[in-house]
Amino acid sequence: MFYIYCPHCEEHREEEEFHAAGEAHIPRPLDPDQCTDQEWGEYLFFRNNPRGIHHELWVHAIGCRKFFNMTRDTQNYEIKEVYKIGQQPNITGASEAAAAKEGV
Repeated sequence: MFYIYCPHCEEHREEEEFHAAGEAHIPRPLDPDQCTDQEWGEYLFFRNNPRGIHHELWVHAIGCRKFFNMTRDTQNYEIKEVYKIGQQPNITGASEAAAAKEGV
């Protein structure tokens, strides 16, 4: 078992209280009525599945029931950061690659 920090409750809670809700930072189409079936299908169903740093949407289902974003390494399940919806991540794949190159 591991603990996840909820940025809304401002405390670490057991992983069983949380659920992943997919990839983070997916912009909704500005005018869904004007989307083609292909564009709408890509918005709904096609997501990245990277090896390494990935930004995910999570919900604190058994706590405050609020959504937040998490930056996680998909290779080793390490949680790099959590941040509220509307905020931008501090850690990206490029920043991790630069840190590894510098030996940090």
